[in-house]
Amino acid sequence: MIAMQYSLVLPADYDMAIIDRRIAERGHLTDGFPGLAFKAYLHARKPDMAGDNLYAPFYLWRTTEGMNEFLCGPGFAGLTQSFGWPSVRTWSVWDAEMSEAIAEARYAVRETVSIPPHSDLAALRRAEIEGSREMLSGRDVLATLAGFDPMNWCLVRFQLMDKTPDRRSDGQTQVYGVGHVSTGCVL
Repeated sequence: MIAMQYSLVLPADYDMAIIDRRIAERGHLTDGFPGLAFKAYLHARKPDMAGDNLYAPFYLWRTTEGMNEFLCGPGFAGLTQSFGWPSVRTWSVWDAEMSEAIAEARYAVRETVSIPPHSDLAALRRAEIEGSREMLSGRDVLATLAGFDPMNWCLVRFQLMDKTPDRRSDGQTQVYGVGHVSTGCVL
């Protein structure tokens, strides 16, 4: 499994209703996408959830083939024609847990944490997997993910929730609203 996210920083005076409409009109296009576990259509509004207005979908891919089909396909091409060429971050997934109610998610939290040099990666992985699984046991959490980026040596912790999170955006943590959640084909 691989996690993926691109984040589009929009002008401070950008009409975020445009993003809401885009999600409402196009969100269903990734429902049932081959190789996709889920795509959360995320947005953050200045100053409520972020320092900037953001459109930042987060994906969990079951297969790299599905990810490649999406990135090379018309959906991503349309996004780049509308908003420019974003950098796409990826993380190797250590653990991903999803409830059957994932489509009810209304909020998301993504935390990125640096991994210090010479860390015990096996111990870190075990701890992150345990933490991810424990988090899903919370009644407001509908999906969790723990992964890492070995190029930049950082962890990602991601949760989808149906209630407002008690965390705020800061340098490591970003809180988002969720406009739609697509799930892929069952393999």
